[in-house]
Amino acid sequence: MSLPPGFLDDLRTRTSIAQIVGRKVTWDSRKSNPGKGDYWAPCPFHTEKTASFHVEDKKGFYYCFGCHAKGDALTFIRETENVGFMEAVEILAREAGVQMPARDPQAARRAEERKGLAEIMELAVQFYRLQLNTANAEEARAYLDRRGLKPETRDRFEIGFAPDGRNALFEHLRAKGITAEEMDLAGLCATPEDGGQPYDRFRHRIIFPIRDAQGRAIALGGRAMDPNARAKYLNSPETPLFDKGRALYNHAPAREASGKSGQLIVAEGYMDVIALSQVGIGHVVAPLGTAITEDQLALMWRIADEPVIALDGDKAGLRAAMRLVDLALPLLAPGKSLRFVLLPEGLDPDDLVRSQGRGAMDKLVEDAQPMVRLLWQKETEGRVFDSPERRAALDTSLRQTLGRIADTGLRRHYEDAIREMRRDLFRPTRQKGGGGGFQKWNPRNRPPEGPAQSTRASLLAQRGAAADVEARVRESLILIACLNHPALIERFEDRLEFLPFLCPDLDEIRRALLQVAMQTLPDAAEAISARLGFDVQERLSAMAHGRITRNIRSGADIEDTALELEEVIARHRALIGHAEELRDAEQEATGVASDGLLWRIQQAGEARASVDRKPFGDSDAGDEETEDLRAKLQAMIDSKVWLKSPK
Repeated sequence: MSLPPGFLDDLRTRTSIAQIVGRKVTWDSRKSNPGKGDYWAPCPFHTEKTASFHVEDKKGFYYCFGCHAKGDALTFIRETENVGFMEAVEILAREAGVQMPARDPQAARRAEERKGLAEIMELAVQFYRLQLNTANAEEARAYLDRRGLKPETRDRFEIGFAPDGRNALFEHLRAKGITAEEMDLAGLCATPEDGGQPYDRFRHRIIFPIRDAQGRAIALGGRAMDPNARAKYLNSPETPLFDKGRALYNHAPAREASGKSGQLIVAEGYMDVIALSQVGIGHVVAPLGTAITEDQLALMWRIADEPVIALDGDKAGLRAAMRLVDLALPLLAPGKSLRFVLLPEGLDPDDLVRSQGRGAMDKLVEDAQPMVRLLWQKETEGRVFDSPERRAALDTSLRQTLGRIADTGLRRHYEDAIREMRRDLFRPTRQKGGGGGFQKWNPRNRPPEGPAQSTRASLLAQRGAAADVEARVRESLILIACLNHPALIERFEDRLEFLPFLCPDLDEIRRALLQVAMQTLPDAAEAISARLGFDVQERLSAMAHGRITRNIRSGADIEDTALELEEVIARHRALIGHAEELRDAEQEATGVASDGLLWRIQQAGEARASVDRKPFGDSDAGDEETEDLRAKLQAMIDSKVWLKSPK
């Protein structure tokens, strides 16, 4: 909506910023000079005891010398009420008694209709509030007492009571000149199909008024006092004022509280919201008797970037969480997500704070799980992945699910996180019987980020430039083969994941390569280069110059490449393992020789002999690394180190 020229200037001149700010602060009488329009107070935007917040009423501005917050009346309303620009304009217009410009004749007519209905709803709210204090509401008051609701809490949420009669509200409103058609349009009364007298929709129920973001009464919620009632909770039907999929209970107060706390909690029902607010957690809302909708999610994200969804810890609560994950996934954006709290089974937020206090709820919110954890749980819970086919089915499902995330950068981060959890789930673990198996996810069990410290300090890693070059060449060739043939990344994923790389810069490329393996990328090299900030292909080709065979070049037969990749991985792993054996043998030879030392040297020699001396593919280049290992082993044998005695 566009505003007429000069409208905002006129609005500012008609309002006193000191009057607006004065509702949120306490003026310092010693520093303030009202006669000159000069006001000082502790700042409402940060915690302080001194009065560093300054308002110049005549100029219409404020400034804090502590946190440097500044602005005019509109800015102050937006920051303290946590509302958008147009909502702030509407609030300021109401303060000044200025009519907002009509959008168009039809919009003006609809606005006038809604205004009239809101006034009728306000009359109903007041009527039901008064009824709560009557003799007929004794049972309702006893129920609220049992739920621990204090009188001031009942007043703050304007809780009321609908008598058991069919026409109590109808007669009250008719006496005030409200027609049956208007009551029906507001959702307060209904007319029988046979054309009889209208009857009240809410009877023998505790009443919870529902207000919109501007604080207008738009609907009612009612909790039945009769245990045999057809519906325990009943909401108003949809009306020109009320669309339950576009409204949140406690919207306006939670938005203001969230502006101070930076948080938003989403509970399931009225009593959860009220109970949390009573213990000081005011930044809480609830959907209205239905699953959270896309429109409600948008409202939540306007209040806070990362709402915390607090659901009952039962199967229904978990199902609701999973449905919300499905809804939110395509709507996620950088900085806009959800976190989840699943309460202990059998407890809702109301039960929790009444039995354990606010601290218990604060702790759960602090430990809330990111949405990616719920997504992973949704995909894996109750399933067994004891075969390649089942694991492949999981991978397919994950790709399809993550593909629904519209933002490519965010999707990549989700893929990285899912990859970590997938590794933890499928990491091989040795069983007691000697066979292999798969262990369940544990956040402490993470794959190694590179070679172990003992490997880096081994004979192979310390032998000098020649050996370092050979290791670098092998590692480069492994990566080049995968980048030229991305389809092999997934096939060799497990071996690549646990293969020790001795060169930290190449190990970084290896990890990046594994992170993109979950994606169907036509050009893995381009994706990794973008991630690492340099041309990966160019760097690797320079390192492996002269060793790149025809079978690993781009365009080669993929099965030929797979065979050569198998060869170099096996060779790389064997040479590192043999070097580790020699290093351990050298360490043992410095002390008392163990009975197994000779056997270990012999095993290293046999394993070394089994390694093909050709470096990789059809290259005829010499392998100085192998020669060095051979010479080292022979020297140990010639000197009969197993016969050494301690000095």
